[in-house]
Amino acid sequence: MSYRPSYHFSVPDNWKNDPQRPIYLDGEYLYYYLYNEDYILGGAGTSWRLTTTTDHVNFTDHGVAISKHDSPNGDCWSGSIVIDENNTAGYGKSALIALVTQAPENEQAQFLWYSTDKGRSFKPGGTKPVLANPGQEAFRDPKVIWHEQTSRWVMLNAEGDRLGIYVSPNLKQWKRTSEFVRTNLGILECPDLFQIQASDGTKHWVLGTSANGKPRDLPATYAYWLGEFDGRAFTAKDDDPQWLDWGFDFYGAVTYPDHRADGSVNPELRRAIGWNNFWDYPHNAPSMATDGYNGDDMIVREIRLIAGSEGYYFASVPVAELAKLAGPSTSLGSPTVSSKQVLAFSSSAYELECDLNWDPANPPENIGFEICRARTGTRHVATGLYLAGGFAYVNRKPSFHPGDKSETKSPLEVPGGKIKVRILVDRSSVEVFFGDGRIVHSHRVFPLVSDSGIKLFVSGGKATYKNLTVRNLSFA
Repeated sequence: MSYRPSYHFSVPDNWKNDPQRPIYLDGEYLYYYLYNEDYILGGAGTSWRLTTTTDHVNFTDHGVAISKHDSPNGDCWSGSIVIDENNTAGYGKSALIALVTQAPENEQAQFLWYSTDKGRSFKPGGTKPVLANPGQEAFRDPKVIWHEQTSRWVMLNAEGDRLGIYVSPNLKQWKRTSEFVRTNLGILECPDLFQIQASDGTKHWVLGTSANGKPRDLPATYAYWLGEFDGRAFTAKDDDPQWLDWGFDFYGAVTYPDHRADGSVNPELRRAIGWNNFWDYPHNAPSMATDGYNGDDMIVREIRLIAGSEGYYFASVPVAELAKLAGPSTSLGSPTVSSKQVLAFSSSAYELECDLNWDPANPPENIGFEICRARTGTRHVATGLYLAGGFAYVNRKPSFHPGDKSETKSPLEVPGGKIKVRILVDRSSVEVFFGDGRIVHSHRVFPLVSDSGIKLFVSGGKATYKNLTVRNLSFA
């Protein structure tokens, strides 16, 4: 059997972890990620490997672009790439500049690399850091943007329980201007900063970061705040973040702009991609034995800022281009269920959609799906709505899965008795989108190839699975 995904991105061999923010150049997106070509041999350290895409679904590999072997400062951790359109750094107009964390003598600092061949290869811009470590244990993951209003570069840097904010005219000399501090979300990593236009036409600044809310029964995924950014400091509207994902496995996520056919930026849409893994259990993937690799991503998402009745929030949906991979749809009608129903459908890589409907005056206790289901039902992943408790959930406990935690929950009230559910199942992942995608749960799972069935279940009442449709998904 194989655990290599049928329609999610995976590393060709060995190991991958953190995605790096893709950039748009000459009609394609350049997506770099951390890659260890020595993983199977037992070697450590990561390079940056490049893949390109025009549709966020199909990817073309181009090999290592920033090698851990090309610098005396050691291997290359997370960072970000920008296009230096005005030649501020002196490597040529529109040179690609990467700010990368390296840790010579175990001291994390930010180093500059540059490319003059459109990102296919990079050279170190000297051996000295452009942002030296002032004596902190955590000092990494620089995320750089160009701030139009002040005509200079801005960097967010992960520094333990805070994000340092720096400015620079040339990507080489950096001045610290402020910090964003959160002491109750563990170690902050992989920061993000951008502006987006909401569904009501207003524009908002967003600060995001990978954070750990597990001690507070919150996710350990991509946390985000809405607020104001003046080129020097970010001021959040709320102390607590919102979360892009409530599952166990959407870490190190990055967002990136959407570009129209003419190359212009669509201000209302960003895309997001996250690592299908977590540092609690990074090395136990059975794909090492079956396929000789360890490293997948969750599906690329479209994210939009919605002006809701109680405030603004991100809604996520799988990238629209995923439809290009879909096989023929199988309509299973609109079954009304008061106990359970096993579907006449079996697959290890598919998409399921339906609208759940029930009587809001007499709601059932629990509505859901058993997916990745063995024929006897002993093994499965359960997902659905526990209406009696007011939450959505994904429970991977009855399936083969990594780690010691099995169920994620997210608050979700549905007073109207109707909600859309969209589920993506692949050979080593389950992603569930509830409603408009404000609530998403992404999980890493390892079902057997025969665990491919689906069962509907309702307890304490009845519900209708309206317009229930399934379709197989696989790369062309």
